[in-house]
Amino acid sequence: MFHLTSRVAALTLALVAGLLPTSTRAQDIDVLLALPTNTLTFASAFIAEDGGFFKKNGLKVEQRFLAGVASNNAVINGSADFLLGSIATMLNGAAMGQPMLMIANMVDKPMVEIVIRKDIADKAGITSASPLADRIKLMKGKTIAVQGIGSMTHSLPRLAARRGGYDPEADIRVTPMDPASMLAALSNKQIDGYSTSLPFTTEAVVKGEGIILVSGPTGDMPEYQPLGYTTLGGRPGKCTKEREKCARMVAAFAETARFMKEKPDETYALIKKRFEKMDPKVLEEAWKVAAAAHTADVAVKENTLDNSQKWTLDAGLLDPKNQVKDYKGLWTDEFAKGK
Repeated sequence: MFHLTSRVAALTLALVAGLLPTSTRAQDIDVLLALPTNTLTFASAFIAEDGGFFKKNGLKVEQRFLAGVASNNAVINGSADFLLGSIATMLNGAAMGQPMLMIANMVDKPMVEIVIRKDIADKAGITSASPLADRIKLMKGKTIAVQGIGSMTHSLPRLAARRGGYDPEADIRVTPMDPASMLAALSNKQIDGYSTSLPFTTEAVVKGEGIILVSGPTGDMPEYQPLGYTTLGGRPGKCTKEREKCARMVAAFAETARFMKEKPDETYALIKKRFEKMDPKVLEEAWKVAAAAHTADVAVKENTLDNSQKWTLDAGLLDPKNQVKDYKGLWTDEFAKGK
């Protein structure tokens, strides 16, 4: 009797042990995801968390805000698993011997805009509807705040200046500043304009403090699209050693992307909760632009790498002799395609 009971118990334990990995496997992968800042650029990460898509794919994701390239550094030194950042920044890192593997892309337009003080624009007779060539000239001699030196928010004023035929080094004064402080600095005339992402640019317009001088997401720089602006990256060997972690992260973002396109009302409800302290009018206007910049297909494509690197080259933030000429080992679409 004892032997029979023991055997039954052993079989029961074996059965349970066999079942447990299947029933808990979807809950046992921890991930630390680094984000450069809390803006609508990274809405896909917020929706993936708040909409339950990380959890659905068996992920426990901790999101940590690490300003600018600190998020890249966190991945490089192994303190974070992944980051969301621009392909341009990741390729710049690769050019300096710090490669990143890019596995999914959520925003395919440059989600950065330049705001100029309204009194400056009014005096010059410039509006956001003026020809781009005229708008760009207004930056010359001005002080422009950017989110971070060498970042995409820094590259847009440089790109615009070069297109306007003047020197971004000599003819624009650039100062780094936290996006949350930019509008106050603009209102107090400490700066003439700023370059950052939505909703901080939208806020200046809604409150009558500035106009949008240059807008990446609404098509002022169409030759650089599609561009990898919000891209999931990890260390090159990450997806070899932890393939399941990479597969689940991409699957979660792919489901999030479909949800955002197919259920815009439910998506916006989640965004409102995430940004509940923001002026509803500002958020509404900003989200119209941000939502359209998010892509339904999260697969990284080679032309997004080409356009992203061309953006940095044209902005003068990357020496042509240092550009990445072979993307092998720096990107893959295998997880997005379910291979």
